Amino acid sequence: MKSQRQAVILQVVASVDVETQNQLIEELRKRGIASTQATMSRDVRELHLQKELTQRGVFRYAASSKQDLDDRAARLRAIFSKSVLSVACAQNIVVLKTLPGLANGACSALDEMRVSSVVGTLAGDDTAFLAMRDSESAERFCGEIERMIG
Repeated sequence: MKSQRQAVILQVVASVDVETQNQLIEELRKRGIASTQATMSRDVRELHLQKELTQRGVFRYAASSKQDLDDRAARLRAIFSKSVLSVACAQNIVVLKTLPGLANGACSALDEMRVSSVVGTLAGDDTAFLAMRDSESAERFCGEIERMIG
């Protein structure tokens, strides 16, 4: 349902000038898809929709370009690499030690990167636990992080 809804959102913003999330919710409703404000807000964030100025002088939602997404991923990796102090594996669990107060930011950056082998993240103040799909992907990920923080 989520992927279908997000696909429709992308179709809508490509074909209709939508200025607000409420208008976007209404456009989805017209297409038979119900959505709440909270869900729409998450979808807008996950799809990296941006507001752009139209020739009529109003703002509309638009999908980010590939370059924008690549730049965002690079910035997130930079934040991630600067906040992580060490990494260790325990079977399919990866434990990250970060600077104080930055574990949540590291997990947020990792979630934004959408690493397919990461099942979920849990952050404390300076420690984050990452549940990986299996032990092999955990070991590979640890190696990548070690090279990143080198």
